[in-house]
Order: sequence, then C-alpha cells, then structure tokens
Amino acid sequence: MCVTAAKVLDFWFNETDRQNWFERSDAFDQVICDRFAEAVETARGGGFADWHDTAQGCLAVIILIDQLSRNIYRESPLAWSADDVALSCTRQALVRKYDTGLGLDERKFLYMPLMHSEVLADQEQCVELFRTLAAEGAEDGDLSLEFAIRHRDIIARFGRFPHRNETLGRESAPEEIKFLEEPNSSF
Repeated sequence: MCVTAAKVLDFWFNETDRQNWFERSDAFDQVICDRFAEAVETARGGGFADWHDTAQGCLAVIILIDQLSRNIYRESPLAWSADDVALSCTRQALVRKYDTGLGLDERKFLYMPLMHSEVLADQEQCVELFRTLAAEGAEDGDLSLEFAIRHRDIIARFGRFPHRNETLGRESAPEEIKFLEEPNSSF
C-alpha cells in the first residue's frame, strides 16, 4: 500500500474510534502494524521530508512517529526512540504556524510530542497550548489539559517519566518506585 499523508490522517481521524487513541488494544495495535509499520519506519528514519512542507503532512509524520509507533513498539524502547524527530516536526509546525490551519483534534496531536518530552520547557509549552485548546472548546479539552498538567508535573518532580524506566533500562530512584505504586501513575 502506498501511504500518503492523507491516508494516515484519514485512518487516524475518520476510520479510528477516538476511544482507541488512548486505550490499549492488541487488535488495534495489529491493524496499525499491518497497515503502517513500513511508513512508521520511513518516518522514524527521517523520510517523508516533503510532508514537512504542509500542515497536514507535518501532522501525518507526527501521527506516524508519536502515536502509531507507540502502538507498534508497545513495551519496547523503540516506542520512544524517535521522539526527537516528532518533536522537531512539532517545533517546525509551530514556527510556521501550521496549527492555525488545523482543527482542534488535529492540533491536540500536533502538540502531543511536547507532552511526551522529558524536558520541562516543552511540558510548560504543552500546558499553555492545551489550555488554549480547552478555552477554544476542543472536545475533551479540559481532560486533555488535565493530562498535559499531569505530564508536566511528573517531569517537574522527577525530570523524566518513571513509567518508562524499566522499558528503557533506567534505574528507578526510591521516590520513583513509590510513585509508580500509586494509582494512575502512568499513562
């Protein structure tokens, strides 16, 4: 299958039930793997460079790297290994003001690499962008803002996401271990 930016966006925003966006489903993961594994690898390797020239193309690259790769590589360090590529695309999109031409749900995913970053400044920017989305009436805008704040607060407290430690082979500090034992400590 020849993957285009339009096909990626149609799959994510039209074919996919929004409940699948944030809930684990082995069946959904398999659909993504079957349809988009090759495209995810291309994007992770810096491919689809021409897609970066449009808002829709840039968003499609971000969906491939920041969302679909997390389904394909669930519980693997590869799930986060190309986050820098997605974050770079988000930054480029913000500089070019691509977000101003996107719908509210599309903007959520354009901003998501900031939420996945382990850099506090990125988290602060993410909270402000999600605060704007909530104020503009985005569906689930308040919930999305709450998640952005939770992500930011974890980075402010630990400097990283403790729930990634085991998968990434990082040693957890005692405070992180205690935190991970709390309800709703991971995403």
